[in-house]
Amino acid sequence: QVELVESGGGLVRPGGSLKLSCAASGNIFKIDAMGWYRRAPGKQRELVAIITSGGGTNYGASVQGRFTISGDDQQRTVYLQMNSLKPEDTAVYYCNTQGSLQGTTYNAPFASWGQGTQVTVSS
Repeated sequence: QVELVESGGGLVRPGGSLKLSCAASGNIFKIDAMGWYRRAPGKQRELVAIITSGGGTNYGASVQGRFTISGDDQQRTVYLQMNSLKPEDTAVYYCNTQGSLQGTTYNAPFASWGQGTQVTVSS
């Protein structure tokens, strides 16, 4: 009932930049938070960044100061600007959103994941 469409991944050299986008659509009543997680080969999924409907943000320690998350409430879109990329940033990046669905008598909570977009940082 909620679809997330991600874009912006690709191959970039160390020190370069990329911008990821994730747009949410579907039977959404409201969104409480949108964010990005990543999974590198052989590692567990980790938080990259999250932004709440109130504008609060939280970043993973490894990306603090290099990545910036922002959102467009009307477009239900979240962006991740990634600067000073390092080879260790190579991973599949997944968009996540949490909120509530439009219901007739009850707005059920939901949490949805995107399909993932590959980011590769290599010379």
